[in-house]
Amino acid sequence: MIQVAFKPKPNKSKHADAAELRRCLGRYGAIESTSMTDDHLEPPESSRGDTVHTLVRAGISAIPVLGGPAAELFNHVIQPPLEKRKVEWMNSVAERLTQLEQESDLDIDSLKDNDEFISAVMYASTLAIRTHNESKLNALRNAISNIAQGRAPDETLQQIYLNLVDSLTELHLRILKAFQDPTVPPGMNMGGLSDVLEYNLPDMRGQKGIYQQMWKDLFARGLLAGDNMNFTMSGNGLGQKQTTPLADGFLQFISGQE
Repeated sequence: MIQVAFKPKPNKSKHADAAELRRCLGRYGAIESTSMTDDHLEPPESSRGDTVHTLVRAGISAIPVLGGPAAELFNHVIQPPLEKRKVEWMNSVAERLTQLEQESDLDIDSLKDNDEFISAVMYASTLAIRTHNESKLNALRNAISNIAQGRAPDETLQQIYLNLVDSLTELHLRILKAFQDPTVPPGMNMGGLSDVLEYNLPDMRGQKGIYQQMWKDLFARGLLAGDNMNFTMSGNGLGQKQTTPLADGFLQFISGQE
């Protein structure tokens, strides 16, 4: 049996990545985003959004590369859909920021000097290619947009919020949004928060074991005010906001501009 040796690619330092980002943001070059036509790969036409493409690609390039036999399996099974996911993410971020530049006073070129933005895009990009969930991808795009426009909290909270997007499930996010402004079932004068949850999230009816665990997770992270859904409350109490200030800031950070 013939053995093939694979040499792992050297990892770039964070400083080198940041320098590359600044260089890329300072010019509008062609980006290697490809589309399939028969058996050939044809690059699309360059656009102003190519700057953002290059920025995001530099962030993704910081992900470690496997070596040895593991690389052969990775390249055969994972690499093709992973590359597709990378391209889709780069395109979506570029489109979002280009749209913001057209609709507001955002200057994409000025972002090359924004260290906060550069760090956030690099980190959000590594998180983005780890999920296929569109709700989480949209949350990451919104976070990048808000940072680009100067509508984000300090960097410590940004890091906390981005990590929450990564670690929470879509159901966690839906529960938070529902209980930021809950709707009480019509005619309910007394009941529990589980009744409110099942009314606001009807696909969760009869799934108490699942959503109660989600509730405990959110409480443990400081995102919900109480840990018990089983107290009987008045209709007025059931309609009260259950999210904490930390959760409200998080939801604002991952929401699009209204």
